[in-house]
Amino acid sequence: MLRTESIPDVNINRKQKYLGEKGLLALLGLLSAFVPLSTDLYLPSLPGIAEYFRASVHLTNLTLILFFLFFSAGTLLWGPLSDKYGRKPILLIGLAVYTAASSLCACAESIYLLIVFRVFQAVGGSAAGSVATAMVKDLYSGRRREAVLALVQSMVLLAPAVAPVLGAFLLKFTTWRGVFWALAGIGLLSLAGALAMEETIEHHYEGTIIQTMGRLGTVLKNPGFTSLLAVFSILGISSMAFIASSSYIYIDGFGLSEQTYSYYFALNAMGLIAGPMLYLQLSKRFSRRSIISSCFLVVALSGVLITMLGNFRPWLFALTLLPSSLAGSCVRPPGTNLMLEQQAGDAGSASSLISCFGILMGSVGMSIISLDWGNTIVALGVLTAITGLLCEALWVWTANKPFIRQVHD
Repeated sequence: MLRTESIPDVNINRKQKYLGEKGLLALLGLLSAFVPLSTDLYLPSLPGIAEYFRASVHLTNLTLILFFLFFSAGTLLWGPLSDKYGRKPILLIGLAVYTAASSLCACAESIYLLIVFRVFQAVGGSAAGSVATAMVKDLYSGRRREAVLALVQSMVLLAPAVAPVLGAFLLKFTTWRGVFWALAGIGLLSLAGALAMEETIEHHYEGTIIQTMGRLGTVLKNPGFTSLLAVFSILGISSMAFIASSSYIYIDGFGLSEQTYSYYFALNAMGLIAGPMLYLQLSKRFSRRSIISSCFLVVALSGVLITMLGNFRPWLFALTLLPSSLAGSCVRPPGTNLMLEQQAGDAGSASSLISCFGILMGSVGMSIISLDWGNTIVALGVLTAITGLLCEALWVWTANKPFIRQVHD
């Protein structure tokens, strides 16, 4: 079994001349946050967009669902290409597409054009999501990598707390179009950071384009990686189902204002932010395996509480959802690190698959919760409970397999 102590924590040959380590970590956090920034910032605008275009909820939600689907598909393209051509060129191309598409979203004259431009926005933004995790593997290893992942993911999860509040604030001064202009500005900021970044990959893959894309299949043939990929991807079903339904639950269901909704959303997002840091503290006293197992059970219990109590008051719904948010984000650093540890090379392909399957499962959750349920809160609670129990069962089965590295560390 590969021991973390035998690997240096940081590759000193690839330090950043212009960004420095702090600047690089900030860039990694921003790049990794493209999904929550591109969705949560305009969540308060969803009811207004539906009203503006006189579109149904299901049609309006396609701006979310298709974004996630094409974002996940895009990661499968950019990740392997970054193994061949380098992280920086792929980032520059993807971020340029994202920025242009965000501007077009702001100018859309129909719901159908908005959906199309969101697809291009997703494809461009997926370069950021797939390359960021690969960069972490390029530069860090062992416990240091796990700590960096926890820090970056806490920065990432700050976006769900801040974005809806900022989105609701923007709506006081502008329309939903202004929100997309803000996303275009985020794209430009990321593009500037990517220009200042030094290349992080040390060895480029030298095969053809077809062989490069074929590395995705090579990674999937690794049973250790694929087993863990299934375990940790499924958790995205319940978390993304909440994101898709949150504005309708709080604004339409409980009758709250857009600004008040953003505060409730931020309350649960605080659990997301605290989760990775909580893991670092718990890992000093408990094994990785027991922490992950306990977190999956907490998610399931949270689902039961949502089903039983979530309909009574908005604050009660937020509190019953909080344990799921906290536990779900707590398993992200060890889960991502475990998956990366299973694969010696092909960091871009491995990162792509991690992003793709996580978002794909999230899209499944969004599609499920968008169906015409009689009670959305009860449906979300049941979905959360089932997700937690399924992840727990798969984790217990997977963790006992001899081909899984470092589960017990």
